[in-house]
Order: sequence, then C-alpha cells, then structure tokens
Amino acid sequence: MIVTPSAEGIAASIKAAKGRGLPPVHLWNPPFCGDLDMRIARDGTWFYEGTPIGRPGLVRLFSTILRKDGDNYFLVTPVEKVGITVDDAPFVAVDFEVSGEGPDQRLTFHTNVGDSVTAGSETPLRFVRDPETGEPSPYVMVRAGLEALIDRKSFYRLVELGTEHAVDGVTWFGVWSDATFFAIIPAAELP
Repeated sequence: MIVTPSAEGIAASIKAAKGRGLPPVHLWNPPFCGDLDMRIARDGTWFYEGTPIGRPGLVRLFSTILRKDGDNYFLVTPVEKVGITVDDAPFVAVDFEVSGEGPDQRLTFHTNVGDSVTAGSETPLRFVRDPETGEPSPYVMVRAGLEALIDRKSFYRLVELGTEHAVDGVTWFGVWSDATFFAIIPAAELP
C-alpha cells in the first residue's frame, strides 16, 4: 500500500485543485520530507518499491502533483515534498491529432496520464539524437518543465508530416505546429 505522500497531503492537493484543473504545485513550498522509492520508467510505467502501480487513477493523481525543480522531480502537496526518480521524461505522448497544414498546422499530443497539449512556442517539441547511433528521442513540453517522450508510432507519424524549411540559412527537415517550425534533422543529412 502506498502511504506517502500522506493521505493528508493528497487530500489537500485535491481540495486545492477542485474545479480548477491542476493543483498549483508551483505555489507550494512545503518542507522536503526525503526521497520516496517511486520511479517513472522510460515507457511511462510508475513503480512504487519496485512494483508497477496498476491503478491508472492513482498514477493520474500522482502526475498532477509532480514538479520538476532543477534536474530533480518531486511529488508536492501543500504539506510535504518528496523526491522521486524519473528515468527519462515523466510522461509519454501516446498519440496526437493534426489540424491544418503548413505553418497553420497544429499538433495536439495526448499523454499516458490524460494530459493534452498543442505543440507551439510555449510547449515546444525537442529532438535529441543519440551521439553513437543517431537515433532520435522526440519530446514535447507538457507543463512547467515536465516533458513527454513521444512514442515510436507517433514519431513515425510526425516524420510523415515533415517538410523542409530554412532556419538561419540552413535547410532543416522538421514539422510545423501552431506557427512554429520544429527542426528534426538538417535536410543535408536525409538519405
């Protein structure tokens, strides 16, 4: 049974957010209560003491009180703050919808914990290439420094939408969303 964060802290979080969307974790500065044996794997699975958390509602609840401070992740309530481990990104973008074309195109991503976000200047896409293999890892900003790793099937769909566009005199292959071009790879490196 998961006992931390405390039932009191979670209840306070729910009360603070009731009817207003996500809890205002950015406003809370409770004392640090130590690290919790909780981990979010790269595939988006949440673990507590090495065991997957099988209740989607509980995972969703924890995701709403997640905060990133610097390079560290915490579950934050009005009364406590506990550290957790995140292997890569805390969320996974499991699908997306497309509307419009070219610079008017909008890409709206859906995460494994029920968030939806349209990629744009405030919620950018980011592509990191493995220095050895060149394999890309695509991400979308979800909220307040918390990113979602875009799953493989969605990334392949993104590539199908790709186009070339000049950025600072260099032609890039990338995608448009909400009037912002997100460069994936220099066009000269395409096969």
